[in-house]
Amino acid sequence: MTVTATRKQLSPAWVLFILTGLNLFNYLDRYVLSAVLTPIQKELGLSDSQAGGLGTIFMIGYFVTSPVFGWLGDRCSRKWLIAAGIFVWSVGTILTGFATTFAMMIAFRLLVGLGEASYATISPSLISDSYGPAKRNNALTIFYVAIPVGAALGMTIGGLIAAKWGWRHAFIWAGAPGLLLALVLLPFAELKRGQAEGKTAEAAKKPSVRDIVNLFRIPEYVLVVLGYSAYTFALGAFGIWGPTFLQRVHGVTVDKAGEFFGAVLAVAGLGGTMIGGFAATAWQKRNRAGYAWTLGLSVLAAVPLAFGAFLAGSTFWSMSFLAAAMFFLFLSTGPVNTLILETAPVNLRASAMAISIFMIHLFGDICSPVIVGWLSESFGGNLQKAVLILPVALIVASALWLALALKTKRGTAHNSTPA
Repeated sequence: MTVTATRKQLSPAWVLFILTGLNLFNYLDRYVLSAVLTPIQKELGLSDSQAGGLGTIFMIGYFVTSPVFGWLGDRCSRKWLIAAGIFVWSVGTILTGFATTFAMMIAFRLLVGLGEASYATISPSLISDSYGPAKRNNALTIFYVAIPVGAALGMTIGGLIAAKWGWRHAFIWAGAPGLLLALVLLPFAELKRGQAEGKTAEAAKKPSVRDIVNLFRIPEYVLVVLGYSAYTFALGAFGIWGPTFLQRVHGVTVDKAGEFFGAVLAVAGLGGTMIGGFAATAWQKRNRAGYAWTLGLSVLAAVPLAFGAFLAGSTFWSMSFLAAAMFFLFLSTGPVNTLILETAPVNLRASAMAISIFMIHLFGDICSPVIVGWLSESFGGNLQKAVLILPVALIVASALWLALALKTKRGTAHNSTPA
C-alpha cells in the first residue's frame, strides 16, 4: 500500500491568526525608527531633512518593489513569497542597529522596505480567499488591528530599550524574532485563489499587464486609492515626526514621547480600527456605500482635531487632541483595504493591493516626511508650523472618499429594482 502525504490547509481562523501576528511584527519593526529618531540624529549628526529621508528611503524599497510582488502574488506560491519577505525585513532591521553612517542607515532601511513589500502586498489576498464578502471586512479589520498594536509596541519598546541600552539594541531585538517567524506558513498547503467565493476557475486566469493597467479604468478603485494616498501623506509624515514634535515643541522626553504614542496607538488605534471595521460592516449591509461613508466621515471628523493638536500651546491639550484625531483616523483602516480588494477582479487582488501600495507611497509618505523636514528648516526649525500641512492632506482624503460614497450611492439607486 502506498500512502501519499498531503499538506493540511489551514482553517480561515488560523490563517487570520497567523497573518495578524506576523503583521504585528511587521509594524513593530517599522515604527522602532520613530521612537529613536532623536538619538540617531544626535549620534550620526543628521539634519531634519536627512532624518525624514530615513522614512522616505524605507518607502522607496517598499513601494518600488510592491508591483513586482503583486505580479508574483497572482501567479506564484504566496507562502514562500511571504516567508522571504519576513526574513529580509528582519535582517534589515537587525542590521540597522549596526549602522555607523547615514549611508549604511539608508541601505538597511531600504532592505526593510523591500521585505515588508512582499508581506503587505500578498497577505490581504490570502485573507480574501479565506473569507467571503459577508465576513471579509471583519477579518481584514482584525488583520489591520496589528497596525496600531505593532506600531505601539515598536514605539514603546523602542523608546524604553533606547533609554536603557541605546537605540542600536532597539533595532536588534525588534528584528530577531522574524528570523524564526518566517518559517511559520511553510508546512501548510497553499490556499486556492478565489476559493471563498467559489471562483477558483476565474481566479486561476493569469492576469496580463493590460489587465493590471485596466484597474485604473475602474472609477471606484481610483477614488479609493487617491483618497488613500492623501490619507497616507498625512499619516506617514506624522508617524516619523510625531514623537519628535512632542519632544521639540512641548519638551517631552524621548522615552515619554514613545510611551505616549505607544499607549495612544494601543488604545485609540485598536479601538478605532475595531469599531470602524465592525460598524462599517453593519452599515454596508444596509447601504452599499457604507464602507465609503465610513472612510469619508471619519477622516473629516479628524481634521479639526489635528489642527487643534498642532496649534495648542498646552502639552495636555495637544496630546489630548492627538489621541482623539488618531482614533477617528483609525476608523477607516479595515474598510479602505476591503474596498481595494472588492473593487478589483478576483484574479487581480494581489496586483490591486500592490498598485494601491505603489500609489499611496508614491504620492503619500515617500515624500511627506522630507517635505515636513524641509518646511521645518524653511521656517527656521519651527516644526509646529511645518506639520500644519498634514491636516490639509486629510481634507483632500475626506473629499475624495465622500465623492466615492456619493458615486456608489447614485450607482446603487440607479441599479436597484423595486421590490
